[in-house]
Amino acid sequence: MEFEGTVYKIMPVTKGTSARGEWQRQDVVFDANEGSFTRKICVTFFNKPDEVAKLREGAAYTVSVNIESREYNGRWYTDVRAWRIQPKAAQAPEMPPMPDMPPIAKEPSYASTPASEVDDLPF
Repeated sequence: MEFEGTVYKIMPVTKGTSARGEWQRQDVVFDANEGSFTRKICVTFFNKPDEVAKLREGAAYTVSVNIESREYNGRWYTDVRAWRIQPKAAQAPEMPPMPDMPPIAKEPSYASTPASEVDDLPF
């Protein structure tokens, strides 16, 4: 699953040790715009400190996630884990004309020129 969102808040790192070794997780809250309203989505980055370090609050990203639910003691818990994040492509600003370019000539108007004098042959 994929969504586009703006980083709302980067939460502190949580570290621990399990039977498999040390782990690190960090949650990031995104504002996801869906039409006329905004949703907040908390995404977990598990053992990806380099990716979280690149994120900036207020910046827009395209986030690819896996959603998984599990049961523990009769209660259900849902994880939204990021597996890829890309900066949202910003629109390229319109380029001003180059200063050393000659101005673009206007097309001549043939409305007032008699048809016998119009040169419509190529070069």
